[in-house]
Amino acid sequence: MSNEGKPESSAPPANEAGATGAATSTKKKENKAKKDVVIPPKKPKLSKAERRAKQEAQRAAKGLNIGGGGVGVGGKKSGGGNGQDGNGGGNGNGRDGDKAAKNNSTGSSQPKSSSSQDESSNAATKDKNQDKTLNFFSHLPPYKDFKTNPDFSGICLASSSGLPPSSSSNNGNQNLHPAVIALGIQYADGTIRGSNSRTIAMLQTFQTVVEDYSFPTKDSRTDYRNDLENTVLKPAFTYWTTKCRLHSVTMGNAFTFLKLAVVSLDRYMEEKEVKEILIDGMEAYIEERIKFADQAIVKYASTKIIDGDVILVYAKSELIQMLLMHVKNNSDRNFRVILVDSRPLLEAKDMLERLMDAGIECTYILLNSVSYVMKEVTKVFLGASALLRDGSVLNRVGTASIALIARNHNIPVLVCCETYKISSRVQLESITGNELGDPNELVSNTCHGENGASSSLLKDWREKDCLRLLNLLYDLTPSEFVSGIVTEMGILPPTSVAVSLREMNPQDSSSGIKATN
Repeated sequence: MSNEGKPESSAPPANEAGATGAATSTKKKENKAKKDVVIPPKKPKLSKAERRAKQEAQRAAKGLNIGGGGVGVGGKKSGGGNGQDGNGGGNGNGRDGDKAAKNNSTGSSQPKSSSSQDESSNAATKDKNQDKTLNFFSHLPPYKDFKTNPDFSGICLASSSGLPPSSSSNNGNQNLHPAVIALGIQYADGTIRGSNSRTIAMLQTFQTVVEDYSFPTKDSRTDYRNDLENTVLKPAFTYWTTKCRLHSVTMGNAFTFLKLAVVSLDRYMEEKEVKEILIDGMEAYIEERIKFADQAIVKYASTKIIDGDVILVYAKSELIQMLLMHVKNNSDRNFRVILVDSRPLLEAKDMLERLMDAGIECTYILLNSVSYVMKEVTKVFLGASALLRDGSVLNRVGTASIALIARNHNIPVLVCCETYKISSRVQLESITGNELGDPNELVSNTCHGENGASSSLLKDWREKDCLRLLNLLYDLTPSEFVSGIVTEMGILPPTSVAVSLREMNPQDSSSGIKATN
């Protein structure tokens, strides 16, 4: 039959119809999936205290659920059986569940739960006490309370009895020399303070260690230089830094010098000759970079003191003390010294006693009175713990305040600093890099009650949730507050520190030293 009179069919081919249906079905599924997706609301941002409280609550709940019949991971019940969710009971994970199942079988689940709760409470209390001194400076290493650390009880006992600590009393460091341990105690308890004193003590201890060092057994693969550095020098330096107190910039620079001295030795040199070279090199470093440098600085700085000067100094500085006594004993110039001190260390008292014994007229004040006496001052002399590449001065906390007030009164500020204290670091403020002192020193002062009896201030400060203590040891004085830096090379502007670094400390540029504080 002819199809001429029939209308054309509008239905699509079979294959096209199948493709269209599949696409429509896929689109419907996607739309349905979009409708099923529920975007959860953003969780509120918790503060540090709220996060800590939440963690403590979770730990407490975890301890209570160990006894069985608790809630497993994801809210699933985990009873005494060995189901998939509970894995033998407990709080839903395998390890704790196995422990809980064992406790259930022996009938001792209740005491175990109480013990876990006590441990959780003790851990939370410990974290709380440790956090009492951190707060905004939580990135800084916490203060190491050496005497109360149970790992060093034997060492502290030997030290308090007047005997040098032995290897047997050193719990986890049997390979350390007794002289290293003894010096670490002095670093930790504050017996040795000051950049120069700490560095000299370190080098003298290394002299003793090198003297007692013996070459490794004859082996073609063993190099005494690697053995000396990796088994003797580095472990000692790491022990002081991690167990006792953070090392200073000067200690880092001196240790870098010592490592370079060891590397530069001939591999086939005799043991006696190696010891003589290293011991003599450390002695030369002490004499030339510290003691001779101090004498040269005193010579240059003394020319800036004239008759009738009123000189303001801060805290305790062996170099500034040497300068003032040199001018008093070797000239007829009359001058007066204002010593500014600050709590909690009150270091300037020792310096005050020595200056008075030398016949120097002195005035002793605390830091909060500086603005009242600054109008009388003609020059400010400050020491330095370290000198950064950009001319900033790292020193005892409070130095920046004095330099700022002196600048506002147009009084010159001279910083006396040896070149071995120069660091290649650049730091813009006192927060990034600093050191935390003992918080108990802030509350060790006493007050008198109504009956005249003395009582310790804030003796229970750790129990006060709303109280935090911060004992910073250093601050950073910007270079624009400094008029000049007196070094053994002469009086230099702060902008010349980088040049001095390249000339006097060539090892810094090659090793990239990053010593802090």
